[in-house]
Amino acid sequence: MTISAADAALYAGALLILFLTPGPVWLGLIARAMSGGFAAAWPLTLGVMVGDVLWSILAVLGMAWVVDQFSMAMTVMKWVACATFLLMGALVLRSAGKEIGRDSRMTRPGFVAGFLAGLAVILANPKAILFYMGMLPGFFDLSALTAWDVVAIGLMSALVPLVGNLIVATFVGRVKTLLKSPEALRRMNVVSGLLLIVVGLGIPFF
Repeated sequence: MTISAADAALYAGALLILFLTPGPVWLGLIARAMSGGFAAAWPLTLGVMVGDVLWSILAVLGMAWVVDQFSMAMTVMKWVACATFLLMGALVLRSAGKEIGRDSRMTRPGFVAGFLAGLAVILANPKAILFYMGMLPGFFDLSALTAWDVVAIGLMSALVPLVGNLIVATFVGRVKTLLKSPEALRRMNVVSGLLLIVVGLGIPFF
């Protein structure tokens, strides 16, 4: 593999920060867990995981083609990733106290319904789209990636959010209280926004 430990750690950390920013996935997990317990929530986490892997692989393969065609593409994408992280952090800070919208489709019973809900919510989530298509290329030298590197990126993209989502589904009562408290939600978004900005500032130095 060509991915360094520092690159992998920075990417995994960025995935964790992205997960810690409350959004539609959290709301869907809580809605399903409240309606049917952990058994209703975990299929959604699998759908989210598949969506995360799809976005990461598409980003790597698609941006690798761009790098192959344009010699300056890696430098440009690194700075695009930096700017996108800074913008995303600023937007999270700006809407730190905003309530998360609700979607009743998330509570439909059944494994397939839960899985499809998770897949749909991650594939249509602007936060995920921005992260994978706009920022993932800033973490790695796409022109040097091997097949095992792509597998490693896919695994990180799958496991970090999956573990976090399963924890949310397990401790749904506490997380629900967090999302219902405007002050707690604001504090968490402020921390997440600041961390996104820190990662954005660090990207040019890796």
